[in-house]
Amino acid sequence: MKQTTSIKQKAGQFLHILLPILITQIALSAITFFDTNMSGKFGTNDLAGVAIGTSLWIPIQTGLSGILMGITPIVSHLLGSKRDKEVAGQVMQGIWLSLIISVLVLILGGLALSPILNFMNLEPAVRDIAFRFLGAISFGIIPLFGYTVVRSCIDALGQTRVSMFITLIALPVNVGLNYLLIFGNFGFPRLGGVGAGVASAITYWVIFLIALVFIYRAETFRNLRIFRKFYAMSLTSFKELLKIGVPIGFSIFFETAVFSAVTLLMSRFDTVTIAAHQAAINFASTLYMIPLSICMSLTILVGFESGSGRLKDARQYGIMGIGSAAVLSLLTALVLLFAGNHVAGLYSDEPEVISLIQHFLIYAIFFQISDAIATPTQGVLRGYKDVNPAFIICFIAYWVIGLPVGYLLATYSSLGAYGYWIGLITGLAIGAILLLARLVRVQRRFSVKGA
Repeated sequence: MKQTTSIKQKAGQFLHILLPILITQIALSAITFFDTNMSGKFGTNDLAGVAIGTSLWIPIQTGLSGILMGITPIVSHLLGSKRDKEVAGQVMQGIWLSLIISVLVLILGGLALSPILNFMNLEPAVRDIAFRFLGAISFGIIPLFGYTVVRSCIDALGQTRVSMFITLIALPVNVGLNYLLIFGNFGFPRLGGVGAGVASAITYWVIFLIALVFIYRAETFRNLRIFRKFYAMSLTSFKELLKIGVPIGFSIFFETAVFSAVTLLMSRFDTVTIAAHQAAINFASTLYMIPLSICMSLTILVGFESGSGRLKDARQYGIMGIGSAAVLSLLTALVLLFAGNHVAGLYSDEPEVISLIQHFLIYAIFFQISDAIATPTQGVLRGYKDVNPAFIICFIAYWVIGLPVGYLLATYSSLGAYGYWIGLITGLAIGAILLLARLVRVQRRFSVKGA
């Protein structure tokens, strides 16, 4: 990355960082999309089973990955303050932490998975598919979290095209394995939705190994000497990483977990409703990759500028990013409004399921607009290393307000399953307003400090 002096230069650097991240996130989201889509083509029970399994796994994956993503602002600030030699040590501490987290997830998951699934009111076939799907995907937990650390370092260095290249390799690998393992083509076992879990686990190992080769051998990273020296575990480094990463992880967890909680609460509805809800959430999550990518870009750019003491430039990047996300959200709203039937047809061939998906997508229009404000705003705050208030705001907006409102509407009104979506819309809108207010306060504080 380099210092910019004009809006035109900033727009160029913003796009240079953003576009590869966006392509990367869409490709990563496409892995989940194809898992859900191809499982749905195999059968409604498989779609529902993968939906339940994904709803349990995604909040844990994204929340814990968020903790490890704390390496991004740390590396950005080190680069901005010309302390490049400290990067290798920080990355190694991130790898150690990812290994510890992976082992804990495997142990706790092994103990808690069956009781959680037994507690839910699921049809036996759906419960069995969800259990075996999660068991299969667990074999990829260690490389997935390791890749999160390596990728966060690569992105913080401004080399987002490398992450894009790695993920674009992974996508056809995952889809190809799905084709073989879900449907049992070319003599492979016909595993249905469980095959999607096996395919994802293998894909996680592929992207991790490719990333290690890149960061060790590519000329761009050679001067930083990452993985060329052994670093023992450092509690001091863990503390710094956790101080930034834990609030980021909790913020992401609170947002993703509320969607999963809704899916789990909807287990009292029939299998068709669960499948349609998950399909709509899956597509909305794909659209969410736009504001999420802008969020990640702003963390890198604002972190670099604020680490260098260029507060005016950091503010300009924030305005540029949040404004771009808002405009793009209006365009994606038009897609959902006018092409909802075509989108629904991607997930199922059954008319009843397609009709329900289309109805859920109408509600998705409103909460993805709120996401377009809230998510990039969090990216700016992370760039300033202001992370604690954001996760408190997310908890209040999503869990104290959004989820209870959704439960009350779904349980005590004629809205039924749609009531949960109105609750989500309410929580996301309140979260967006509170996060913007926090950003204004932080920028004023930095301005006073700079003066």
